[in-house]
Amino acid sequence: MSQKPNFLRKVERGDLCAGCGGCALVSDQKITMETVAPGYLRPRIKAPLSAEEDARIARLCPGLGQSVAAQGRTDDILWGPYEEMCEGWATDPALRHTGSSGAALSAILVSVLDSGLVDGVVQTAADPDRPTANRAVISTTRAEVLVAAGSRYAPSAPLADLGPCLESGKRYAFVGKPCDVAALRALARQDARIEATFVLMVSFFCAGVPSLAGADAVLKALGAAPEEVQAFRYRGNGWPGQATATLQDGQTRSMSYHDSWGGILSKHVQHRCKICADGTGKDADIVCADAWHADEKGYPLFTEDEGISLIVARTALGAAQIAQAETAGLLETRPFDRSRLEAMQPGQSGRRKALLARLIGLRLMGQPIPQYKGLHLRAAARRNSPKVLLRNMLGTMRRVVRPKRG
Repeated sequence: MSQKPNFLRKVERGDLCAGCGGCALVSDQKITMETVAPGYLRPRIKAPLSAEEDARIARLCPGLGQSVAAQGRTDDILWGPYEEMCEGWATDPALRHTGSSGAALSAILVSVLDSGLVDGVVQTAADPDRPTANRAVISTTRAEVLVAAGSRYAPSAPLADLGPCLESGKRYAFVGKPCDVAALRALARQDARIEATFVLMVSFFCAGVPSLAGADAVLKALGAAPEEVQAFRYRGNGWPGQATATLQDGQTRSMSYHDSWGGILSKHVQHRCKICADGTGKDADIVCADAWHADEKGYPLFTEDEGISLIVARTALGAAQIAQAETAGLLETRPFDRSRLEAMQPGQSGRRKALLARLIGLRLMGQPIPQYKGLHLRAAARRNSPKVLLRNMLGTMRRVVRPKRG
């Protein structure tokens, strides 16, 4: 027995925590998730763990690694295994407007509720006590899915709250960050209740988790104090939509997605996200993302428009649910040319191609790193130039010597 288990020592030493809450879920309440400076969710050990519990958590922790198998699917070096890709949008105008892109993800959630595949959807929504923060909710109706629609660029630990779902005897769709889904899949290999309870796992392309200090910086730029804010949207109500704070007196203050994410929030992303091999939900059944319009050079444009989602079916189950949503008239799709994806999502492709160099830099500095299997790190690195790889390796080494705080 140890107050600080082996898995946590390694995670803390390498700043590897993704903040998913998986360790809290399986710890029999010995671990809770708490907000720590500058505003990330991290595990707090409340009671000693046994060696068996420590090992069980280590096997599911996405901070320590991830293993993905193609299992006969198309396995793209950058984008991972999948059955099919398309682009589309919710046919419900209110849902499409509210969602961060075309609300395809939300339309699919409404479909699986309507069809009876699931009794509820576990997803992330704004915390009413701190509107820039998040909490896990269970949606059982279209109206509840609509309330939770839209990106939430702040920490969330949805796995920490899944215990009651496992005891409920009901079936759920789970929506989470790629690391959340990776942890849930890994736990399913240890606990048969997971697949029986969470019959559909859905994710989205993720560029990283900013701290709550990032959200506070957005509020400061808007001239709003946190205590003045009664509601906050990071995106949505248009595509890409604006970051919008609604004040207690009903006033609203907004800034563009380019300024909020590109200018502020992206600078507050946690370390683990910068060495992530899976920002695209490779363990999910379905993944959605922005199908950005591009300029003549292929670079994404962020001008306001009607939203369009990239929709990736990673499993046969996922493909079936996309087709069901379309048959039900909730989703409209059209073919997608995968060759457009690298230019459409330059942040994702750039990180994948630079990742091996970053990991080598950390190892040279004696830092622990996640163990990745089946994620094609070498093949992705070969698509990068030696100059860019060297710059990423040296930059990572410098950050170990002079870590950025806050």
